[in-house]
Amino acid sequence: MAHAAPASRRVTRQRRRPDVFGARTHAAAKVALPVVLGLVYGYWAAANRRDSGPITGWNLLFGFLTALVFAVVFAALWEMAPRLGRELHALVWFVFTGCAVGFLISQSDESVLKSAGLGVVVGAGVLVTLFYRYYTHEDAAGRRVD
Repeated sequence: MAHAAPASRRVTRQRRRPDVFGARTHAAAKVALPVVLGLVYGYWAAANRRDSGPITGWNLLFGFLTALVFAVVFAALWEMAPRLGRELHALVWFVFTGCAVGFLISQSDESVLKSAGLGVVVGAGVLVTLFYRYYTHEDAAGRRVD
């Protein structure tokens, strides 16, 4: 019966994921992802605000301005947040997600308490999930291991 030979510690510590995409693809995704998410978010906010009414010029302007603000803030956080520690990194995404969800809910003529409550609940879910992920993918000194 054959058995696998034990691997040295050096080999097991150097385990890295292969980079499937090239530098050009990563650069394109760095621009495309905030733009696409911003357009989807802007359309969603404008649709909530219009409430099945007619599409007007003000509604289009609102949607595009919302998309622009969302895309700029998302791109800034995506660039800046990984430089923070795991607690602040998760907290920044909690605040961003909570504000984004709360704003969407507030555009559908719901109460302020409902929009704030749902923003906090969804943001708390993001906080717990991301903190767990960052906590399990860093060593004791706070350096990423994946």
